[in-house]
Amino acid sequence: MRPSTAITSSILLTLPIETSVTRVPRLAVLFGLHIVAVGAITAGILRTFVEFTWDNPTASHAVGIPFVTLVLIYMNRDSIFSRVRPSPWVGGVIAVAGLALAITAHLLTASAALALSIATAGIALSWIGGFVGCFGVAAARAAMFPWAFLVFMVPMPAIAIDAATSFLKVGSTELVAGLFTLTGTPHFRQGFVFTLPDLVIEIADECSGIRSSIALLLTSLLAGHTFLRSPWGRLALVLVILPIALFKNAVRIVTLSLLAIHVNPSFLTGQLHHEGGILFFLMSLGLLLPIFLLVRRFEKPDPEPVQAT
Repeated sequence: MRPSTAITSSILLTLPIETSVTRVPRLAVLFGLHIVAVGAITAGILRTFVEFTWDNPTASHAVGIPFVTLVLIYMNRDSIFSRVRPSPWVGGVIAVAGLALAITAHLLTASAALALSIATAGIALSWIGGFVGCFGVAAARAAMFPWAFLVFMVPMPAIAIDAATSFLKVGSTELVAGLFTLTGTPHFRQGFVFTLPDLVIEIADECSGIRSSIALLLTSLLAGHTFLRSPWGRLALVLVILPIALFKNAVRIVTLSLLAIHVNPSFLTGQLHHEGGILFFLMSLGLLLPIFLLVRRFEKPDPEPVQAT
């Protein structure tokens, strides 16, 4: 075992086997020390990770995911920490395995992008191991969604990004053609190129809307976990993300095109084009809201507690 890896495992192995919820604050301090130790050991990897998310628009959300996980755990602290029993050996094994995975990927993997993805997953695994070691398997199981949410911290492989971008681009193009027809706009289509009156546009990869689609997916998952109770309701909220994302993207392209034709061609290169994504994202949230309310309405209400006589 590497000396640096032993630092974090030793923190876990000093925990008592039994504890109660009244000792959660002290265990939280130990967990914080574990996070700090992991951060010190993997400082180089974390620096590369932050730089990657800063330079890559499709990964800009990743750096905030661990903080979302902590907030979710805090919001559900009563249920998560209702049964605390540290598992230092189990947690220590998971934490050390995660650190070994991160360090090995960082040192030995030839592809820098693949190395970062594997190393980031290893760091997340070491955090989970620290949580299991400090609070136990039952607490970790109760916090399954917050910890599973860390999967969005791991940078997606380029092949997955390219496939998603291509799919969104194709779907958006089909809807753009339909909206042009619906609005009575004369157009001639050749693949991703549309010839319009006094205007020719091409739907490029940058027009796929993948960034807003990822944001919409994360929003849907968080809303479903926080406000919905049934698995089918949460699944339904996730499934409608794709059609909403495609429709929103098509509306954005058609709106900018019609404004360029009928108002001013600068709409295709101006502020609304480059910075107006938030407006169309809010529109997609507006489309998601009634579906969310409908799902909530059809969920079975919580049973009323039986009063003792």
